[in-house]
Amino acid sequence: MTKSAPKEPKAAKPAKPERSDDDRRIQGMVSIAVPADRVTKPVFGKHGFASGALVVDWPAIVGSAVAAHTLPIRIRFSPQDRSDGTLEIKVSNSAFSTEIQHLEPLILERINGYFGWKAVARLRMKHGPLPVKRPIRPAPPEPEPADMARLDAVLEKVEDDTLREALARLGKYVAARKP
Repeated sequence: MTKSAPKEPKAAKPAKPERSDDDRRIQGMVSIAVPADRVTKPVFGKHGFASGALVVDWPAIVGSAVAAHTLPIRIRFSPQDRSDGTLEIKVSNSAFSTEIQHLEPLILERINGYFGWKAVARLRMKHGPLPVKRPIRPAPPEPEPADMARLDAVLEKVEDDTLREALARLGKYVAARKP
C-alpha cells in the first residue's frame, strides 16, 4: 500500500468588496419584486401559500366576477404530500357561496391549471366581509381654454419658475374641477 500525498488546503475565496451607498445608487432602478417576495414569503407560508402569486393572480385565475366576491385565505395540505389540498376562500355573502358551490369544479380546474399540478382538491368557504378596494379615480377633465388663458395671464407676473409651475398645476386642477 502506498500512501498518497496530503492534500493541500483550499485557498480561501477572496472577500467581496463592500459596496458603498454610491455604488448602489449607480445601479439605477431595481425591481421591488425580489425584496418584496423575501418579506411576504414567510407571511404567505404560514397560510400554506408558497408565494403570494395565487392571491395576486386570483382575478386572472377565477375571473373578475368570482374574484369580486371571493378571496383565497389559505391552502391546507396533508402532512404526507403537497397535493390534494383544501383551499379556504372567503366569500362575501351566503348567496354567492351557493354560486361558488356550483362553479367549484371549474374553479378547481383553473387553480390546478395555474399551478400545473393537482394542488387543490376541495374548496372550503368562510363567510365574511372582503377588504374594501379603493376605486381608481379618473383624471379630472381638461380645463376650458378660456380658464387656461386667464390662468396664464395671472402667472406671467410670477418670477420664480418653481413657484409658477406649482401654481400652474394648482390652477389647472382647480379650473378642471369647477362645476
